[in-house]
Amino acid sequence: MANEKQDAKSARGAGPLPDLSGRTAVVTGANSGLGLVTARALAEAGAHVVLAVRDEERGKAAAARIDGSTEVRRLDLADLESVREFAAGWDGPLDLLINNAGVMMLPRRRTRDGFEMQFGTNHLGHFALTNLLLPHITDRVVTVASGAHRWPGADIRFDDLDRTADYSPTAAYAQSKLANLLFVLELQRRLTEAGSAVRAVAAHPGYAATNLQSHAGNPVMRALMLLGNRLFAQSDEAGAQPTLYAAVRDLPGASYVGPDGLGEMRGRPTLVGRSRAASDPGTARRLWEASEELTGVRFPAGALR
Repeated sequence: MANEKQDAKSARGAGPLPDLSGRTAVVTGANSGLGLVTARALAEAGAHVVLAVRDEERGKAAAARIDGSTEVRRLDLADLESVREFAAGWDGPLDLLINNAGVMMLPRRRTRDGFEMQFGTNHLGHFALTNLLLPHITDRVVTVASGAHRWPGADIRFDDLDRTADYSPTAAYAQSKLANLLFVLELQRRLTEAGSAVRAVAAHPGYAATNLQSHAGNPVMRALMLLGNRLFAQSDEAGAQPTLYAAVRDLPGASYVGPDGLGEMRGRPTLVGRSRAASDPGTARRLWEASEELTGVRFPAGALR
């Protein structure tokens, strides 16, 4: 526990975190892995951290492992009613929203609203949450993306976002991570156009050993990924550093942070590039419009800070 606390306080490659006393952060999926490390580091730097989790009991167990000011609130990103309830229950300013939660390479499943689970959770859930909370946000939105946005099959199929024609767990995951980066790109454009000082940035952890890989639906893929975690991956403490860097450093809007090592798999956090597909403003705008139609949630241009 002492080593974990030291890693969180120093934020490793992110450098020492500034004093965050008086600031409030929401971290989705904060009960384990990268989310827990991120929540712990922010709380130990003085922030009041809200662990936004699907399972409140697991969230409370995670919060008990954190030194600092925390609370646990229920949020199921695969259920838009839950997203709306979470946002409706928010009162007062919110300095930092970290869109961390996600699911990875699942067999074909659907959210409560009928969307493909990975696209619905990783993108649409966070899309709705961010827009509903934007009137409260004072500083920035950090969305955790992935190098998977470069994988084969990582395209936005506007005629089949649920990939019903030829579902592939890996392609569906890659699409959801590409959607994360396009979301950040278009969100920053809209914030700038509206004259808001809020920034939207993205980060990815490289290859970090977390429990996300253990939830992959294919047992062979799950076994290979767990083996890779043991042999090659960096720790979840190291994997959280790009997120923390993106959360506290003075970065331009739409920045993307990842590890500086070979293939961006591990290393110290730095600004990194993204694929051509993830940099296309036309696709980003089109995805935003489609996401508004699917979720019924719009950009609150007239209510921003």
